[in-house]
Amino acid sequence: MAAFKTGFLVACMLLVPQPSAAESVPLRLYLITTEIAMPHLEENLRYATTREIRCLGDQALSSAFSILRDDALKGCKLDHESRHDETVSYVLSCDGGRETTGAARWQIGADQIRGTLEVKLGGKNMTFYQRITARPLGECAPPFAFP
Repeated sequence: MAAFKTGFLVACMLLVPQPSAAESVPLRLYLITTEIAMPHLEENLRYATTREIRCLGDQALSSAFSILRDDALKGCKLDHESRHDETVSYVLSCDGGRETTGAARWQIGADQIRGTLEVKLGGKNMTFYQRITARPLGECAPPFAFP
């Protein structure tokens, strides 16, 4: 009987989903602070900060930067993911032969995650960055199902 209980416990443990080794940010609810800095502008126009609460996880790291949805970066995306220890990095790739370049890097910690996207707009020699600091608040609420 003891062998049966042990076997049953092992089987149950194997059925519980475990985070993959490549998954460094489990889906959780975060308080997200987003800062945009444009060093080439006058002091009073240089910085903008927003705050929001939303779910964020490993799958959303490459699309978490809101500036990627701006018209100036239309056709650009973060890809070529690279992981090393507590760091996840991406390269900014843009369609259409544009000269816009950039990269993003996330630092994953136990009490916060921090990502920085640095961009140089091609032909304009204009640079800026967007930084996200996310502090975990708890579990994401399951989506509501309507009949």
